[in-house]
Amino acid sequence: MTVLWERSSATVADIVGALEPQGPVNYSTVQTLLRILEKKGYVAHSKSGRAFVYSPVIDQQQARRHALSHLLTRLFNGSPSLLVLNILEHEAIAPDELKRLKQLLDKGE
Repeated sequence: MTVLWERSSATVADIVGALEPQGPVNYSTVQTLLRILEKKGYVAHSKSGRAFVYSPVIDQQQARRHALSHLLTRLFNGSPSLLVLNILEHEAIAPDELKRLKQLLDKGE
């Protein structure tokens, strides 16, 4: 999805090429993932010659909200506070991020 958000559209080959510097990428795996993402409504395709050109249907913020909602429901019984507590207890958070979180919490009270 990151490649699609950065480029606004891409073929499977484009995505494979963009991901290869990070490590080996299998063409058919990318193709399968794009089909799954399309079924879920995250991407759409158009045809250019013989190639499918994929474009994102949702932006990053929408995808994050959807993923977070799914995570909350599946793993944290729908409780945002359980998620936040788990992150604070088990993850290293930079001091500037902690300061921002504290400001947001103080603002919400």
